[in-house]
Amino acid sequence: MSLAGKTAVVTGSNSGIGLGIARELARAGADVVLNSFTDRDEDHALAGELGREFSVGARYVKADLSQGDEARALVAQAGRCDILVNNAGIQHVASVEDFPAGKWDAILAINLSSAFHTAAVAVPMMRAAGWGRIVNIASAHGLRASPYKSAYVAAKHGVVGLTKTLALETAEAPITCNAICPGYVMTPLVEAQIPDTMARYGVDRETAIRDVMLERQPSREFATVEQLGAMTVFLCSEAAAQVTGTTLSVDGGWTAR
Repeated sequence: MSLAGKTAVVTGSNSGIGLGIARELARAGADVVLNSFTDRDEDHALAGELGREFSVGARYVKADLSQGDEARALVAQAGRCDILVNNAGIQHVASVEDFPAGKWDAILAINLSSAFHTAAVAVPMMRAAGWGRIVNIASAHGLRASPYKSAYVAAKHGVVGLTKTLALETAEAPITCNAICPGYVMTPLVEAQIPDTMARYGVDRETAIRDVMLERQPSREFATVEQLGAMTVFLCSEAAAQVTGTTLSVDGGWTAR
């Protein structure tokens, strides 16, 4: 599944799922553009390390994806976008009556609207190049709901809808658009939550993971960023040329219920 000669823009990719996906795309030979809202030396160094490790072009572009013009500028600055991975996202947990309006606006802007803005610039590039892949990182919460996550659930359901619309609009071009819907994924952020969960419930590490954190995930195992990266590479391959407008769950059976 060589992606040599392709350029991938991955939003929210200086850590966690986004970085895992960028690594697998680079491993497959794609040049990569990393992104987040910071502009630190370590962000640019990370891109340099990735490029050297896989012998591909890699650079970092700062963009605050809560701002539509910056989301659009990210893709424009990339100069080329054969593969667009909309991964950036934030979360807040509260009941509807206590949910801060500012948090609602920020979650919808970063988790949903940014995908619209990046795609609006990327799709014309893909049409001109005669090839393109859009992979939106939705969530099991794009297919199921949970209490106290109104903005996140609404945004991720919106990502699924946007995915289907983009797929229909590009159906006659060699462009596909799909959504990956992860359940719980092992990332540094999740790893850091395990000790607090153990302390809160007074249980050991294995119990905290299996019976608390993964209570909804029937496999009782976290998905990995490498698995999500491999799924993304598959969706970018010719084997997936007729896979478009769909959701692929990586959730250990969560949405099978």
